[in-house]
Amino acid sequence: MNDASYTLAGLRRGFSDCLAPALGVFVYGLVFGVLSRQAGLSDAQALCMSAFVYAGASQLLAMDLWGPGLDVAAVVLTTLVVNLRHVLMGAAVAPWCGPLGPARAYGTVFLMADENWATSMAAYARGERDWAHMAGGGLAVWSAWLLATGLGRLLTGNLADPAALGLDFAFTAVFLALLTGFWRGRADLPPWLVAGAASLAVWAFLPGKWYILAGGLAGSLAAALRPAQGRGAA
Repeated sequence: MNDASYTLAGLRRGFSDCLAPALGVFVYGLVFGVLSRQAGLSDAQALCMSAFVYAGASQLLAMDLWGPGLDVAAVVLTTLVVNLRHVLMGAAVAPWCGPLGPARAYGTVFLMADENWATSMAAYARGERDWAHMAGGGLAVWSAWLLATGLGRLLTGNLADPAALGLDFAFTAVFLALLTGFWRGRADLPPWLVAGAASLAVWAFLPGKWYILAGGLAGSLAAALRPAQGRGAA
């Protein structure tokens, strides 16, 4: 029997669990604020992009391609490739949210980012069954991202290079922190190594961001094919 629920208590737990990753999101949200100003977006355009597109890595990539000769097809294709990982993430949460109906499932999935997906899936592995946990974490990340976009434009308008303050490393630091939270033992290492090797190989030989999808698919396949008795071993 599925005991999934959707409560205010779950919302609060999710928000609290995701505060630390949200702080990291805030830092590289400042980077997006800076880059959006440099790309020529107005305050309203940048804030609306963060509020309604709400796709950190894709927004940063879009700023790299933004300009007078904007190639819309290139932006769409690049962001599509980067966000294909959400297909795998959505499949992972389907058994959890499916019984609650489309309104709660898809409404909450809008708020699903890498950070709250990671914290919620870790909570699910510990026995959490309240789908509002995902929404609470998503609200923490969404709020941090939107606030940082505005502050990035307001406070760093004269900053030419975010890397000068080390802000460019925030994105990597957040994902390294999330990765450690998923470690369950030595049995997790082979899929991680496969994912890393596949990403590096594709990055070396293919242009664009295909390495993100390649790493996700290779790691997922390696995890699915490993012997059942080795899963979760310490």
